[in-house]
Amino acid sequence: MKNKGRILIVDDDNYVMLSIRILLEQHYDDVRGINNPLQIETALVENNYDLVILDMNFKAGESSGNDGLYYLNQIKTISPETSIVLITAYGEINLAVEAIKLGAFDFITKPWQNEKLLSTVSAAFQLNKSNHKVKELSSKQSVLKAMLDAPFTEIIGESEKIKQVFQQIEKVAHTDANILITGENGTGKELVARAIHRASNRSKSIFVNVDMGAITETLFESELFGHKKGAFTDAKTDRIGKFEAANEGTLFLDEIGNLIKPLQAKMLRVIQDRQIVPVGSNDAKTIDVRLICATNANLPQMVNEDEFRQDLLFRINTIEIHLPPLRERKEDIAVLAEHFINLYKTKYGKKGLFVPDYVITKLEKYDWPGNIRELQHSIERAVIMSDGKQLHVQDFNLSSQNTSDNAQIESFNLEELEKWAIETCIKKHQGNISNAAVELGLSRGALYRRMEKYEL
Repeated sequence: MKNKGRILIVDDDNYVMLSIRILLEQHYDDVRGINNPLQIETALVENNYDLVILDMNFKAGESSGNDGLYYLNQIKTISPETSIVLITAYGEINLAVEAIKLGAFDFITKPWQNEKLLSTVSAAFQLNKSNHKVKELSSKQSVLKAMLDAPFTEIIGESEKIKQVFQQIEKVAHTDANILITGENGTGKELVARAIHRASNRSKSIFVNVDMGAITETLFESELFGHKKGAFTDAKTDRIGKFEAANEGTLFLDEIGNLIKPLQAKMLRVIQDRQIVPVGSNDAKTIDVRLICATNANLPQMVNEDEFRQDLLFRINTIEIHLPPLRERKEDIAVLAEHFINLYKTKYGKKGLFVPDYVITKLEKYDWPGNIRELQHSIERAVIMSDGKQLHVQDFNLSSQNTSDNAQIESFNLEELEKWAIETCIKKHQGNISNAAVELGLSRGALYRRMEKYEL
């Protein structure tokens, strides 16, 4: 099997160029040659070469090697990642060594040994592949970081309670104090943690998120502190833990209240000592992380019930930020709803979709037990399932159990009122159209027409 890759040979001696080409074509699938160095720029623009084999001299009687240095610089300018191997005479070796300092990979001397030439080309070719891999991984990392940060670009809200959260973030972000974020599920605790990280002095370093509720007791130390190869059955390689991965950055421990007592002691030791010992190792590693924890549990109550260590609680909540549930910041529902509707109508190609004010009013009367997460999912579902240009209350599938009694009718739109009255009356009479029509003051035919109109 030939190696996949492109090699360009540049030599004005056709015999030399042909000899190298015939040799390399036995091992590489795309080998080309040119005898005029003025064609180098065109060749590099038209093709992405992994390797260029470049002669040092291109003029009759010339032995200074200056041509080689000139075209070396040209290649590195046009295609910095392309590896370059020089062809030189014995007397030009010192010059070739100087060329390596300028970016050439290596040189081969005339006359060459085929084995040496193949070995040099192979090493240069592998270096090029490695450089491409590093660039690819770096690119993927940048894309991944952008993807991870994308959903947390801003905290949305205008209520007094959320403004207080903004003020707290501004005050604590530039410190290294340990932060405890409390609040119900779906209130945006991770969003706040990421906001603190982005505003901190560690913003250029990594943000590592750990769901403590998803880590089993047996894997706790390995996941957080790392392990050495052979430390246990499946430890086939060394692996760093989340603390070491977050070194010089921010470590976010979500749902810290799910940590059982034996593991709390191990966590406390690491936070106190700022050192970790990987599983299977005796060497402690010093770590420097900004610690942010979050929980929906009542940790002081857990301390009183001997379910959470008081000393650990003291360590993790130098500053506590409480996120109010959505039902306590209903002024923000309209702003959040508009944000999510714009997001999903663009995502699902329904750009003309809009939500009437009376529907927003209905959303504001709902208690949202799942908080912002429930609102977001409800809006996404409504946008997906919508058929027309307008979202209706029923599109949101809200539970009447979580709606205030005085919020059953929020629309003064006549059609919406009529639809509500018909739907409610039919339910009252358990589907008996005749009885419902009598109470509504309509004929059966008129009622059926309205039911068809409102798709009831």
